[in-house]
Parts: sequence; C-alpha cells; structure tokens
Amino acid sequence: MAPVKISYVVSFSSQDPKYPAENLLSEDSVRPWLGCPQDRSRQLSLELQLERASPIGFVDVGNCGCALLQIEVGRSSWPRDRPYVTLVPTVALMTPEDSKLDRNRCGVRMFKEGK
Repeated sequence: MAPVKISYVVSFSSQDPKYPAENLLSEDSVRPWLGCPQDRSRQLSLELQLERASPIGFVDVGNCGCALLQIEVGRSSWPRDRPYVTLVPTVALMTPEDSKLDRNRCGVRMFKEGK
C-alpha cells in the first residue's frame, strides 16, 4: 500500500513558532511539530486532511518527546457531531522513567493493521 499524502493541517491545539504543525507536510526533510513552550496543558491534538479517502493499513510515527499517543480517524463528509473512530488506542512511546529523565526522546513507532 503506497503512502497517502497529507494535504493540509486542518487544526492544531498548540505549536512552537520554530516547529509549526505544517512541518508534518514536508516530504523532503524530517522536521518535528512541537507544542508552544508556554503551553502547560501537556496535551496536543492535531487534525490532518489526507489527499483522498484511503484504507489505512499502517501508520509510522516519529517521536520527539511525546510520551503517549492516540490516533483517531474520520471522514470530512461525516457530520461534525459524529465522533472519530480510534485507529491506534493510547500507547506509550516513552517509559515513565524516560519521560521524567528527558531521555530516549526520539524514535519511530510503526503501527500495522491487526497489531
């Protein structure tokens, strides 16, 4: 299954001016999206629009200091009040110890259909 291009960022909860959410659209280099340093909520959310409706068989996620991750999906044609469907339930990308000690912040996790 070929990768599907992300068309644009629909919305985000926070972003660092040096590392905006639009960095995730870059195909030529790897640049992170980070939350604003002044944002103390410790929780970020992001909504992306894919170029077309596609079955999702796998998702690769690069981590840059994120301890937990959850991925939900939906269709732009759905009514606004219809909830998203969980594709990847909440998973730990860092151990609690690594998170507290600020180590092992970068890595890639691959999520595959049926796993």
